[in-house]
Amino acid sequence: MDSYLYFIMALLPLTSILLICQINPYRALVIRGIFGAIAALAYTVLGAADVALTEALVGTLLVVMLYAIAVRSSLVLRLGVLEDEITTLETSPSKHFSQLMDYFRTIFKQYQMKVELVSYSNRENLVKALQEREIHAICLQSGSEALEEENASPAYQTVTRLQRVYEIMTTQPVSSLTDVIYEELSTKKGLFS
Repeated sequence: MDSYLYFIMALLPLTSILLICQINPYRALVIRGIFGAIAALAYTVLGAADVALTEALVGTLLVVMLYAIAVRSSLVLRLGVLEDEITTLETSPSKHFSQLMDYFRTIFKQYQMKVELVSYSNRENLVKALQEREIHAICLQSGSEALEEENASPAYQTVTRLQRVYEIMTTQPVSSLTDVIYEELSTKKGLFS
């Protein structure tokens, strides 16, 4: 065998290790495409043109496109809020609510996630949407607007049904604008019962 074949074969385990160690899903997609291209090249050099063509089309092109669609659709946090909050945000932005949304966007941007606001007409529909798993979390006004006081309670309460979202929110610098609560929906007793 020629020395270039050893080099190509050495790239396969190297790219697979890089792929496994990757945290950012978009970088993992790029590395997966490179891995597929190297595998197709290796098959071509070894004389298996049919396997190389299959690897190039399926293993590289199709798989990367499907992964890209899956990653893109799964990296959205659907946050339920009341219609009044969104209307207020669009017409005359509430200082506290807009700060809270900026806080959420900053936190989840580190994890390549987008925050999508989903509005509901009343509190009952909002809670029902969380229970039926239409949304990942809800953000409700807690009634206390006196944030200027030092020991005042936060103006909003954020409830999530996903343990990982709760962990992300609580490991970041705590916002004075919201209390974060994890509500396991499988339990009979809880915030919504």
